[in-house]
Amino acid sequence: MLQNKSHLLLLAFTLFAVISSTHAQTESAPASAVETAPQGDNELAVPMKIFIVTGTRIGQPLKQTLSHATVINQQEIQNSQAIDVPSLLKNLAGVEFYQSGGIGKQASLFMRGTNSSHVLILLDGVRINSATTGATAIDQLMLDQIERIEVVRGNVSSVYGSEAIGGVIQIFTKRGRGKPALSASVGAGSNQSRRIATGYGGQINDTQFNVQASHYQTAGVSAINPQLAPNANPDNDGYENTSLSANVRHTLSADHYLSGSLFRSKGEVEYDVTNAFGGAITDVHTSSATLSKFSVASENRLSDTWQSKLQLAQGTDNSKNFLNTVENSSFKTINRQITWQNTVAVHNDGNVLLGLEKLKQQVASDTAFTQTERQINSLFAGYTGNYGAHQVQTNLRQDRYSDFGKANTGLLGYGYAITDTLRATASASTAFKAPTFNDLYYPLSFGFSGNPNLKPERSKNREVGLRYANDRQHFNVVYFNNRIRDLIASTPDFSTVVNVNTARINGVELSYAGQFANTGIKAAYTRQNPRDELTNLPLLRRAKSFANLNIAQQMQSWRVAGEAQHSGSRVDSDIMTFSRITLPGYTLLNLVADYAINQRLKLSVRADNLLDKDYMLAHGYNTLGRTVFIGLSSQQ
Repeated sequence: MLQNKSHLLLLAFTLFAVISSTHAQTESAPASAVETAPQGDNELAVPMKIFIVTGTRIGQPLKQTLSHATVINQQEIQNSQAIDVPSLLKNLAGVEFYQSGGIGKQASLFMRGTNSSHVLILLDGVRINSATTGATAIDQLMLDQIERIEVVRGNVSSVYGSEAIGGVIQIFTKRGRGKPALSASVGAGSNQSRRIATGYGGQINDTQFNVQASHYQTAGVSAINPQLAPNANPDNDGYENTSLSANVRHTLSADHYLSGSLFRSKGEVEYDVTNAFGGAITDVHTSSATLSKFSVASENRLSDTWQSKLQLAQGTDNSKNFLNTVENSSFKTINRQITWQNTVAVHNDGNVLLGLEKLKQQVASDTAFTQTERQINSLFAGYTGNYGAHQVQTNLRQDRYSDFGKANTGLLGYGYAITDTLRATASASTAFKAPTFNDLYYPLSFGFSGNPNLKPERSKNREVGLRYANDRQHFNVVYFNNRIRDLIASTPDFSTVVNVNTARINGVELSYAGQFANTGIKAAYTRQNPRDELTNLPLLRRAKSFANLNIAQQMQSWRVAGEAQHSGSRVDSDIMTFSRITLPGYTLLNLVADYAINQRLKLSVRADNLLDKDYMLAHGYNTLGRTVFIGLSSQQ
């Protein structure tokens, strides 16, 4: 069947290539729209002219997306004064985090109430996730390396494949633009935290380049609360991160480009365990977590309407754990991928997407997995088009795994422009998540082993939305209903894992951004019901409601912003007994201020948890109290 579909896609590709060479069309958005997307001067300005590529793999204005999407540009990142990616994303509608003890500690992201392994995270289009756990170590991504983040909510497997049940987060590292210049920043704050970063980038003749390096270190707090887990080590658990990124893009001609990029983030993490299976209270547990990727790409405009991109890439997750400085476990995943993507402009201001992708996942570990590699061959196709007030998006994808077989996914979206500023949207989509190497191939150990007969988890999502957007204000309201079947869970005796559970998650997301003279407002509210459909019990660590509010005021050289973050109560497992327990809701207040000393030099301060609120994201794990961080930066 795969061969037949390959022939059909090849035939379609040839047909559209002929069409593109014989008919002049209106020029579409650039295939690499992220390279040319306006950044804006104020982080709360409504992004009417910003492009997004993640929702469809084809550049399009953010206001035209049929999915509920968010673009966080460079100005927003700088003005937030946040340290890492989780600190920035937790302010978005539909996004929740829990973290086991502060910055750098293991974090899990829930988007629209789905599991943390149901969100696909890409770094410059490259997978950097662990094939053993299925998750991405997003807690190891510092913002000094990041230029832009795109967030697309809902099923996107028909565009990207496995994991994209709750959505996709694509992170772009910094690119070079304009006259070459140096940037640098230093800062220090509570818990002996300190940060230093530097970079150099710009354009010389036909070559754009950028190099960034940063280092962050903190003494932290004790990861586990000794009052709730008295057998854990009560000392402070620090964190240290060193990151490096490099990008280069060379223009061969007006229609042909070559590019390459490198990224490496290494985090040294101190953490706590409950010692429920033995061990001394003085034991010191540490881990080394390294994320890296490299890629090379050729972008080519083959005709007035046909754009092609070929990318070769490798993403790596390398994790090692140590007990009292002696290594006791290691897990390394290597994702090697080749992607050939073609975009053809057709009638009705439309674009056809056709592509092939090959992914090879390899696992190296001191754990003797019964199988250590697999291959995934994928075909994907899509169409976006406008017909007056009507807009259509459709995507189809087939992923064929060498171990469990194939997974077919699709999306059908529709938008109707009621007025120039008001639009209604609706979509239906399917998605899947492949079983991990832990699920399938974990060797028999302590009475547990993997199950090679597992099926992938599968999802069906339906959503409707209403969007209002003008030059100064932007409002979204979306209702979603996601049913996930064949969830992988442990058997009652914890001897293996099987496909048993079904989850249903429905809810409403609201987001608003507005600019009133020198005052900007952003607000987000999510009401959801993530539950096990069989027992009707709520899914762990997910609130039924949460909200965020940001108000910023520009006053000549000063900019001051206040943030409020609220989360309702959540059900969790007791850290010692594993019984269900309810964590109370919380509200946090934060303050961010900066002063422009001159056009390039800026003094900034960020104060989090101003009221020193005592709260928990995960039972038994500490969160940070009131913290202050002061920085000085010189930007390009």
